[in-house]
Amino acid sequence: MVYNHFSRSITVFHGRTAPEKGILVGYGAIINKLALKVPLPDKLALISEKRRRYTTEEWDVFTPKHKPKDTLYGHLIFSLKYEGVNLSVFRSLFSAIESNVITDIILSEPNGQYSRRIWFLYEWLMETSLDIPDLRIGNYVNLLNEKLQYAGSVEISKRNRIRNNLPGTKDFCPLIRKTPKLEEFIAKDLSQKATKLLNTTHRDLLKRASAFLLLKDSKASYAIEGEQPPQNRAQRWGEAIGQAGNKPLSKDELLRLQQIVIGNSRFIKMGWCKEGGFVGQHDRTTGAPIPDHISARWEDIDTLVTGLIKTNNKLQESDFDPVLASSLIAFGFVFIHPFVDGNGRIHRYLIHHVIARMNFAQRGIVFPVSSAILERIDEYRKVLESYSIPRLDLIEWEPTTSNNVKVLNQTIDLYRYFDATKHAEFLYDCVEQTIEEIIPEEVKFLYKYDEMKLYLDDHFEMPDKMVALLIRFLGQNNGKFSKRAKMKEFELLSEGEINDIEEMYKQLFLD
Repeated sequence: MVYNHFSRSITVFHGRTAPEKGILVGYGAIINKLALKVPLPDKLALISEKRRRYTTEEWDVFTPKHKPKDTLYGHLIFSLKYEGVNLSVFRSLFSAIESNVITDIILSEPNGQYSRRIWFLYEWLMETSLDIPDLRIGNYVNLLNEKLQYAGSVEISKRNRIRNNLPGTKDFCPLIRKTPKLEEFIAKDLSQKATKLLNTTHRDLLKRASAFLLLKDSKASYAIEGEQPPQNRAQRWGEAIGQAGNKPLSKDELLRLQQIVIGNSRFIKMGWCKEGGFVGQHDRTTGAPIPDHISARWEDIDTLVTGLIKTNNKLQESDFDPVLASSLIAFGFVFIHPFVDGNGRIHRYLIHHVIARMNFAQRGIVFPVSSAILERIDEYRKVLESYSIPRLDLIEWEPTTSNNVKVLNQTIDLYRYFDATKHAEFLYDCVEQTIEEIIPEEVKFLYKYDEMKLYLDDHFEMPDKMVALLIRFLGQNNGKFSKRAKMKEFELLSEGEINDIEEMYKQLFLD
């Protein structure tokens, strides 16, 4: 095959409409030319015929002066320079072409920064050495361009004089692009804001708020799954969330968490999946699976989970941003979907775990991220679908006799190499909401609660249990006593006393 003539003039590519007619370049051109079966990058590169440089949600538009040489190497240089590293495309490319093509590219410019990065990626991804002698001279070059993507700690590759700053390992390495939104979040230093908030709140009040928020987060996590667990089950999972970060992540720890979250395992196969899995519906007539998301092949789960744990450990030993790190680990886990049940709740637990383990805020304080997710449930589903839907067309499967799915092709790369930018942006939105709205609102409520309790103690000497019941009733009825409450629970109060209590509640909670 001749590895040139990659560029193509387009207005639509794979159902994605370009903002103007232009020339497809970079990863998009390589995917098109070689018919690579990979998810399209979130953004594709286009050379404008109108000499304009701009960006949209799905396109980066460049001027004619940016047009690369129309060869495989030319488009790879363009991609690395302007689009960043896409491990999914590189892995598929290396599997589709002869190794001597890559060797020739590298030997054509053995000291070039782009040829060396391609060289490193080939040997790292394919786990094989090319017939090229080690470099002896030259500066070391970063693998990831840190202006384009968030990098991890550095490992030196002397052979090609590359500074491997990938955040993950070969078996699990999602990447996050630098976007204005993420840079703005990081600049806000929400961790410092959280610490300041917690340090200025009385310890007793903070302890009470934390207990409530744990239960709130547990219930929200179940609600996201469409479940309403008994109070004791929600409390048990809330206690587990409260311990997030205390133990290092391991396979045994994940199995322990599944036991806690499932509770009654009478009808569920516990532990790692030993058959295919999917998220979706069954046809009402035939029972055939209608998947929205297909889990990793059960044969790949051990490799993927091992890789995820190693990447998690690597991130925690670096200065990688904690919220970005939790995006990689938590969303990576739920996409792998290694259990028959419990994946979603453990996925959200892992957000807590990574944030706590990387000291985003003081230990023992849990950010009720699931509560924020529940309030953004439609956005959450779209973020999950942005990963799952493009991959459905790349997975060959057939229904089993038990109306499950059996994956027929190799899919492991779909789960270990993906762009987690949208997931990181979404999670940062949720973390900001918990710090600036949900936690302060709960602390503020408790201050008001204590004032109301003091008033009731001074004027009526009510026991704590009755105070709690009264405030709950008023909260449920817009600050008014219901007819039932007047006639039953609080029948000893006079009409004047009821009016006074309603006025005090209004002043504290409603004005």
